[in-house]
Amino acid sequence: NPYALSMIISSLALGTILTLSSFHWMLAWIGLEINTLAIIPLMTKTPHPRAIEAATKYFLTQAAASALILFSSILNACLMGEWAINTSTHPISATLLSIAIAMKLGVAPFHFWLPEVLQGSTLQTGLILSTWQKLAPMTLLIQLSQSVNLNLMLALGLLSAIIGGWGGINQTQIRKVLAFSSVAHLGWMVAILKISPQLTLLNFFLYILMTSTLFLTFISLNTKNMYELSTSWSKTPTLTALSLLSLLSLSGLPPLTGFLPKWLIAQEMVKQNMLTFTLIILLSTLLSLFFYLRLTYSMSLTLAPSLSSSSSLWFNPPQNILATPMILSLLLLPITPTIMITN
Repeated sequence: NPYALSMIISSLALGTILTLSSFHWMLAWIGLEINTLAIIPLMTKTPHPRAIEAATKYFLTQAAASALILFSSILNACLMGEWAINTSTHPISATLLSIAIAMKLGVAPFHFWLPEVLQGSTLQTGLILSTWQKLAPMTLLIQLSQSVNLNLMLALGLLSAIIGGWGGINQTQIRKVLAFSSVAHLGWMVAILKISPQLTLLNFFLYILMTSTLFLTFISLNTKNMYELSTSWSKTPTLTALSLLSLLSLSGLPPLTGFLPKWLIAQEMVKQNMLTFTLIILLSTLLSLFFYLRLTYSMSLTLAPSLSSSSSLWFNPPQNILATPMILSLLLLPITPTIMITN
C-alpha cells in the first residue's frame, strides 16, 4: 500500500530528524523509538519466517538498548540535575549511555544481532538498517564524545575491528559480509571518537557512501550471495567489476576512497603516542582485507560457467543513478591533503 509505505518512510525520517535536532535526552529517546518502530513493518513486509525472526531480534535488541538509554538519562538527571545532551554527563551515566548506543549501532561485543537481522532482511531494508538507522545513534555518541571513557572506547573499537574482520572470513552471503564490515568500520569510528570526533564523522559519512553504493549495486544486480555475483559477469560486466572495486574500497585498500579514513585515523593515533594500539588495529584490518581480496579473487579469476555462448543474455538499462556514488566511493583519495591541511 503506497499510503502505508509513505507513512513508514515519513516516520523513519521524523525519528532521525527529531533525534538529530534535540537537546533533551527524552526527545532523543522518543526519536530513537519512532525509528525502531517505523522500520519493523518494512522488515516484516516479506512473509517469511526468517524475516519475522529478524524483526523480532531487532525489536528486542533495540528495546533493551532504548531502556538502558532512558535509565541512564534519568540517572544523569538525578545525579547532575541536567537533561541536556551537550552538557557535562556523570561518568557512570556516560558509560551506560555509551554501552546502550553501542548496542543500538551493533558495536562488538553487542553486535550479535546485526548479521542475523541483515541476513533475514531484504537488500532494500538492509540498506536502511546499515546507513539511515545508524545516523541518530552515531550523532548522539559524537555529542557525548567529551564525556565518554577513553579506555572503554578504545576497547570497544579494537574488539569491533578484530571481530568484524574475523567474522567475515568464510562468509558467502553478501549481507553477512556487509554486516561484519559494518562492525569493523564502527570499531574505527569508536576508537577515534574521544580523540577526534571530526574524524569519526568523516569516517561515518564515507562508510555510508561506500555501503550505500554497494547495496544499490547489489539491488540492481539482484544478487544475494557470491555465486550469484560471479554469474552476473555475463549480464553486466562493467557493474560487476565496479562492485568488486567498491568491495576493495570498503576494505580500505589504497588508492581507493576507503583508505582515506584509516590513514587519517592511524596518523592521529600516532600523534597521540598510541603506537601499540595503532599497530594492533591496523593488523586487525588485514583480516577484513583478506576476506575481501579472497572474495574478489574468487569472483573475478574463477568465473562460473556461463549458460549461454552469447556475451549478454539480455539487455540491461544503464544504471545512471549509480554513476556518482560509485565514482565517489572509489576516487576520493586525492582530497586527503585538503583534509589534512584543514585539520
